[in-house]
Amino acid sequence: MAARRGVLIPSEQRNKAMDFLHEGLNAGASIKAVADLIGICSRTLRRWGLDISGQGFSVDRRKGAPREVAHRFTAKGRQRVIDSVNDPRFADLAPAQIVAILAEERMYVGSESTIYRIMRQEGLLNHRGRARSPREPRPVPVLEATGVYQVLAWDITLLPGHVKGQFYYLYMVMDVWSRRILGVEVHERECSVLASAFFDRVCRDEGINKETAAVLHSDNGAPMRSFALAAKMAELGVSLSFSRPRVSNDNAYAESWFRTMKYHQSYPLRRFRELLSVKAWVDGFVEWYNAEHRHSGIKYVTPNQRHYGQADGICAIRQKTYEEARQKNPQRWSRHIRDWSQPQVVSINHPRPQQPIAT
Repeated sequence: MAARRGVLIPSEQRNKAMDFLHEGLNAGASIKAVADLIGICSRTLRRWGLDISGQGFSVDRRKGAPREVAHRFTAKGRQRVIDSVNDPRFADLAPAQIVAILAEERMYVGSESTIYRIMRQEGLLNHRGRARSPREPRPVPVLEATGVYQVLAWDITLLPGHVKGQFYYLYMVMDVWSRRILGVEVHERECSVLASAFFDRVCRDEGINKETAAVLHSDNGAPMRSFALAAKMAELGVSLSFSRPRVSNDNAYAESWFRTMKYHQSYPLRRFRELLSVKAWVDGFVEWYNAEHRHSGIKYVTPNQRHYGQADGICAIRQKTYEEARQKNPQRWSRHIRDWSQPQVVSINHPRPQQPIAT
């Protein structure tokens, strides 16, 4: 009679097992001996005895088994709910308002949650009113770069002016693969026309055109979403990519650069006095960053070295140095030596399996 664990044994077989148990007990056998003979756990036999005597629970207690709801809504009550929500005077009202109005009329058809549940089951839960229904979440932007000028990231940050409440706007665009800053400009206002002119100069200086097939990634600021910038990028042959709303990590490379800039030791402790002083400091910082800053994301070479193809040779020298050091003192190396190879692929949001790459 032994059954697979989790299988419900019919009541007829239970009754036969209990009759066999009683016969065994009358003959002087123990419950465990009878249970072993039947092939059922002794605790199961004891529980069945309680169920039959009325002291236990004869319902199916397995996980996922159908349950009888004690206070289930009747078919008549369910129809009253359907008729109420389909009343023309409630066509544009939410269940919370319907419940309140019916209560004023001394009528109760069900709770607000019950009405919602029945409407959902009957396909009546449609968007009511003129408000726009919830939109599907925007897909995650996924971009990959295997060389220069494939993926660009840009953003605008504020730099404090001399007067409290006054700010200067720093426009910045970088090459994601090499981390090199391709261009910066500082203005007294945030404007789509200034952004378009800024990118026109950067693309002309860097030789970015339709053959380059670059992708420009940014957040959803007004200049980034402007028609003027979209028209200029279409003219230059540059595709646009945008972050998800309120997800700063989608534009992490630009945000990280702003953090590096504002936490650098040369960043002024006080506010910038005038526009010319801002431009002079930013130009000097960008020159230092591109030519001297050892970037951790590209194995501590400078952005210029990676951008112009010198990084692989530099990292090969480092790798050889470590290999020679291990050969001289192998006892000091319990595992493999440090990997100095350059990252070949740089991503904005690493692609998941079977997730298409945005182009």
